[in-house]
Amino acid sequence: MAHISPNNYHGSDIERIQAAVDAAINQPGSNEVVIPALNSNGTGKWIVDSAVLLPSNTTVILDNCTVQLSNESRDNMFRSNNVGASVASPEWNRNIQIIGKGTALLKGAENPRATGDGGRKLVLDHNQEKHWRISYGSDAGKEGVKQTGDWRNIMILMAYVNGFSMKNVMIEDSHAWAVSFERVHNAELSDIKIKNSEYLTVNGKKVKTANKDGIDLRQGCKKFTINNISGYTEDDFIALSNLGSGPDTPKPHGNIDSSMVTASTWFGPEDDIEDITITNIDCASPTRAIAIRASGNKGVHHVKINGLTFKAPHERKDTLLIGGQGYGEPSFPGKINNIIATNIIGNGNCLINIEAAIADCFFKNSTYTGPEKLPVVYNKIDANKVRNVVCSNITLSPR
Repeated sequence: MAHISPNNYHGSDIERIQAAVDAAINQPGSNEVVIPALNSNGTGKWIVDSAVLLPSNTTVILDNCTVQLSNESRDNMFRSNNVGASVASPEWNRNIQIIGKGTALLKGAENPRATGDGGRKLVLDHNQEKHWRISYGSDAGKEGVKQTGDWRNIMILMAYVNGFSMKNVMIEDSHAWAVSFERVHNAELSDIKIKNSEYLTVNGKKVKTANKDGIDLRQGCKKFTINNISGYTEDDFIALSNLGSGPDTPKPHGNIDSSMVTASTWFGPEDDIEDITITNIDCASPTRAIAIRASGNKGVHHVKINGLTFKAPHERKDTLLIGGQGYGEPSFPGKINNIIATNIIGNGNCLINIEAAIADCFFKNSTYTGPEKLPVVYNKIDANKVRNVVCSNITLSPR
């Protein structure tokens, strides 16, 4: 199979990469784009000003290369081409791959225009702001420019994709979540390293950035395997979040004021998050390793976690959160169910924090290394409201 390289095309880096992607789709016998280490402009990296839009049946090989968002970019680095600000009725894409070869590094901008999610106000100096829902952005204070974050700050954003794979990639300083999925089925993520710290150094000054999750699964994500992921994030390392509005008040697709590029709505069981397997996670975060959240009648179920090592540098929050508060109405009884977690080692205020009326969940063979006496706690929820929750061989590590 012939490989297509952006070095075969002219223009800016994003124009050449997109031209290679478009050519791969239109050229019989080849659907692979190889981004090499050496850019033909003589540099050792690729600087993109906007998202590389990936259609169905596309494979991007990152061959020992560095791809970085430019200081002019206010967009994702990679996004499935079926969604965006102008797409009101997205259709399904199929079979997209992003595969690293050797050392493949994806980096945020040195001086990002915006960081954080849709609820964050952009600021230049966090020390001058009393409000806590803020995040750095060089666009702060500029007239006529959006002054909050949104889904464009996510580095890799896939939506309505059946069949996605991402392997052997390092991600550093994404502008919000490193990788996020909305209504994606049959996905495989493996051998990914993430470095998403809270502070960036811009022009010699430390600036504060927010919502630096690792991997996020939103409405309608099904049949995922997530294996061998490591690193540090400012916020949740992995989050499964089924939140947002109900079908009676649907949010539109392509809403630029949202943290989701598709409708932040649960339209029914097809939008449940289910059949997720998470294995071999080694991570650190001041918040949580894995957070499973749902509101109202939105479902998250049949999630298996096996092999999780977590270190909270400030020993607060928890290793595994199930439920979550403050995201709309509380999760209805049993809508979070069939969560099985084994071989967890972690600290924080507890090992497992249950904040919803979950059902049919099993936690076993795990060790709490934090300072408190209870490894499993029921927070803001009556323990009598849960159903068939079994904790077996959950131990305290000698301190």
